Amino acid sequence: MLYIKALHIIFIVTWFAGLFYMPRLFIYNTEAQNNPSAEAKAALTQQFTVMMQRLWRGITIPSALLTLIFGPLTLYLYGYLHHMPAWLWIKLGFVFGLYLYFIWLHKIFKQQVKGIFKYTSTQLRIINEIATIFLIAIVFLVSVRDGMSLVYGLLGLLGFIFILMSAVRIYKTIRTKKENQ
Repeated sequence: MLYIKALHIIFIVTWFAGLFYMPRLFIYNTEAQNNPSAEAKAALTQQFTVMMQRLWRGITIPSALLTLIFGPLTLYLYGYLHHMPAWLWIKLGFVFGLYLYFIWLHKIFKQQVKGIFKYTSTQLRIINEIATIFLIAIVFLVSVRDGMSLVYGLLGLLGFIFILMSAVRIYKTIRTKKENQ
């Protein structure tokens, strides 16, 4: 039973590694499109495409699928399939949202591989933070469980989201000032 739980945690970690790094590659690939040198732009695009394909197909997708296998198996082995507490339902809601985010990243991945860039680097920086929000919500729910107030938990999560979005905006302002100097 503990081996299954350990495998579940390992594949969650590797899945999140992909979810954290993939949007960074999207950002770099998008910014490479602004390179004035056609040769550099082509080389960077080719390199980022290879990196994205290896990360997505070699780590992120397999980890997401194995998380999806070992998660329900862990629930079954711990007896949660017969009775799930409220915190677990909320956690599974966040996990569902995380899979929707994963599917959204897959669409962006397919677009960028085809040379379609629908999002700016600033938009991608915001998208990059979504996995962090899910991670914090899920870890707190699993760690604190019934001891956490739903109201305070949601207020804390909203506060964290506000801080993240403020940080992205501040970074953009600083970067714009440096580029204009």
